[in-house]
Formats: sequence, structure tokens, C-alpha cells
Amino acid sequence: MQILEFASPFERRTEPKITLSPAQRKAADGVLLALERGDFAVVQDYGSDGKTTVLESVNRELGGIRVGARDFLSKLAAYEPLAIEEAFLDLVDSKMAEHDLVIIDDLHLLKYVVEGGQYGRQHLFDVALSAIFSKAIFGDRKLLFATDHIPEPVLNRAHSSTIADFAPADFECICGAYLDPAARRRLDFGEIHRFAPSLNAHQLRKAAVWLSHEPGVDTARFLHYLETHNLVSNVEIEEVEPVTWNDLRGVDDLIQALEAKIALPFENRELAAELGLKPKRGVLLAGPPGTGKTTIGRALAHRLKGKFFLVDGTMIAGSHNFYVEINRLFDAAKRNAPSIVFIDDADVIFGGDKESGLYRYLLTKLDGLESASSGRVCVMMTAMEPSDLPAAILRSGRVELWLETKLPDDAARAEIFRGKLESMPPPLGGADVSVLASVTRGFTGADLKAAVEDGKLLFAYDQMRALPARPVEQYFLEAITAIRQNRKKYRKRRPEPDSQPIGYRVDRR
Repeated sequence: MQILEFASPFERRTEPKITLSPAQRKAADGVLLALERGDFAVVQDYGSDGKTTVLESVNRELGGIRVGARDFLSKLAAYEPLAIEEAFLDLVDSKMAEHDLVIIDDLHLLKYVVEGGQYGRQHLFDVALSAIFSKAIFGDRKLLFATDHIPEPVLNRAHSSTIADFAPADFECICGAYLDPAARRRLDFGEIHRFAPSLNAHQLRKAAVWLSHEPGVDTARFLHYLETHNLVSNVEIEEVEPVTWNDLRGVDDLIQALEAKIALPFENRELAAELGLKPKRGVLLAGPPGTGKTTIGRALAHRLKGKFFLVDGTMIAGSHNFYVEINRLFDAAKRNAPSIVFIDDADVIFGGDKESGLYRYLLTKLDGLESASSGRVCVMMTAMEPSDLPAAILRSGRVELWLETKLPDDAARAEIFRGKLESMPPPLGGADVSVLASVTRGFTGADLKAAVEDGKLLFAYDQMRALPARPVEQYFLEAITAIRQNRKKYRKRRPEPDSQPIGYRVDRR
């Protein structure tokens, strides 16, 4: 790095330099250049990517005094609680009286307080900032700010330098400061970055400090820590039924489509960048009840290691708080990308949306995923009857991938039975799956699962009563007959649809 020479009163210090990641170093160089050519600078980031670290580095380079939240609170103690602007002005004035460079950290924290809904002195903070700039100009002082939101008085006067999104080299630099060299060499920071590219410096530092105490830490362990501690899904992945692609039968073409059009662009950043690949941002899984739509969602949740955000149709909603929660959910999905927003039973949800509020709101969210920063969020919906969905949802550009789940054919039914029976003890595990598959035409995957569970119960009941054992297939055939009869009764007595609107909720388990 080229060393910038500064005239007095700014003199270089001889203390050891703070190790900055490449993105932080570039921002610090921008600040140094801004203070060489002007009097005011501001460093900005969008997610705790090391503003304070950059300030500390500049402070060591140039001297001056750095003030932060603790200094402000100590000064505020001598004032009335609402005299925030006066306390801040007095604090900075006192520092400018003694130092040529004043470095002000976490300016956004004060801005959040004075912009709060209960604070009665709106815009007075900007007046205080303007007064500080005026004094600095007349006193030949330099000011450096750090914030994640630049107030207008600062934006108008200061040269800004932004900490760019972290790359794998930034991950390695930040984590490497806390890991021994052997652990650092074992970790694939490119893979870690692909898994969670939006991690900030605090999260990386926390993970590295924790894992530095574990001998033999590797990439898999690092990813597991991130999955457990940093990925903000609204669903605990441990509470999602453990399902993998290998557990699904008869949907190979659907799995291939999801792997090629969602998982691959999510996970292979190099190939995606080389070929300009983007995951489908809207996916519809359509099919009759019981054909595995929700199960596919569960498998995808585990496939993507838990970055899975669920909206389902189990609760009447539509209030302001609901929309706030949906907004937070989409924001969290973008921060934790690659991620999935999974809307289960979308036709039921939208069917009860009499005022069209939800689907219009969802349209804005889908359209908001077009930006590059949001391009790794996929919204997946399930529906039994796609014709019940609003036409605007399905138009090209929003739902880009339409997948159909069908009733399993003979081969798929046999495979499903085989997968469910093979781990059972004899004689259950030895049932002739071809016989069972041949008599279950028209059954869904859910029906087949119920047939296996009910057959086991019938077998256990005979065992408990010490009855002579029947051929094992008979237990399952009896269960299959009962399921088919229940379906006929249901069709005859099917109730009229409920006239009350069906709402939805964000599951926060």
C-alpha cells in the first residue's frame, strides 16, 4: 500500500498497525485520502463490517481523538434526559478544543434515538451537526465519522468511503486473526463464503474465537457453527421432519429441476458468475393433496442447511403487525441468502384474501428480489389448485418455475413401500411390495405412509392378543381397504367450503 504523507499537525504513529481485511483496508485508504484532500470524511457499512476497526487503524495512522457511545453517555449524564443534541455538541466541541482530528464512532446510534417516534425534537440533531461542522471549519479541525446511515449534513460535507461486501479473502483475514495457522489452512473460506456470504465482522469474529478452542476444526464444523448460531431462519431445522432427496420416490425429474435451477446457482458462485446463472426467484409446486409438496419443502430446507423461512396458512391474519413480520422475514431471507421463503398452501391463503392485500404485498416483495443483492432468495409456493391463485402471481418473471407433483405410478409405489419397510424387523420387512403396489393405484404418498403405519398397528394388536399370525401382507391390505373406504365416505359427505376467510401466519417455532 502506498503511504500517504500528511503535513503537520497529523504525524504518523509508530504503534503496530491493526490488521485489516482487504475490504476494510480499501475503506481505510479512502478515508486517509479524503482527510489528505479535505477536512471531513465518513466511513460507512451496511452490516457491522468493521467501521470501528477502520477508525482504530486511521486513529493510529493520524493521531487525533476517538469518541464513541460511552463518551457520549458520560457527557449526557450531566444534562437533562432529552438534551441529547446539547450533550453531543458539547462533547465534540470539547474534543475539537484539544485535538486537530476528532473521530466520531457509531453516529447512527444517536441518529436512531433522535429519530424515534417518541422523541419530540425532530431534526434538531441535524442542526447540532451543522454547528459542529461550522466550528471545525473556523477552527481548522478535521472530522471523521462512522455510521451505517449518513445524515444529510454529513453527506453534504464529508467524503464518504464504504466498506464493500466481504469476499472470501476478508473472511480468511478476519477469522485468521483468532485461529492458529494449521486451522486456518484447513478451512475452505471460499466454501464458507458461498454458504453465508452476508456474515459481518462480528459474526465471523465470534465464530473464530469459539472454534479456536476446538482442535481439528474444519470447514464442515465451521459451517455447522454458522448454521446453529448465525442463520436467522424462523424455523428450527431440528423441528423439520428429517427428509432428504433420497427419501423421495417417483419425483426424480422434480429433484433434478430443483438441483439445477435453485441449488446449483445458490452454491456454485464461480460457475454462476462465469455463466451468469441466477436461481429461479419464484417456484410453484402444484399437485393434488398428499403428493409430497410440503415434504419436498422439508427436504429442500435440509438440503440448504436450514436457511428456510416459512409462511403457512394456519391462522387468520392481515393486520399491520403481520405485514411487519412478513417484511422482517424477507429482510432476514436476503441477509441470509442463499435462502428459501416457503409459502405452504398458497391457494388456501390467497383464497381467503378477500381484499387482495396479501398477494399484492407479495408481488412487491417478489419484484424486490430482482436486485443483485437479493438475487439469491427463492420464493417457493405450494398449491393444490393453481387456478385459485391470482393470475398476477403466476405471470412470467415472478413464478419462473412450475413443477407438478403427481400421484405415484406402480414403480414409484413399490419403491415407496420398499423404502418404508426395509428397516422393519421380520416379518413386516419381508412383505411383498409388488402386491401392495398393485392394489394402491390412485393412492398418494401420504396414503401409502398411512397404510404402512396402520398395517404395523394391526400387526402389533394381533401380537398383543397372542393371535395366530396372518400372512404379513394381509395387515397392510386391511389398512389399504380401510383407507380406500374412508376416502369414499369423505367424498360423499364432503362439507361445503367454509365461508370465513382463511388467513395465514408466520411460523416462529
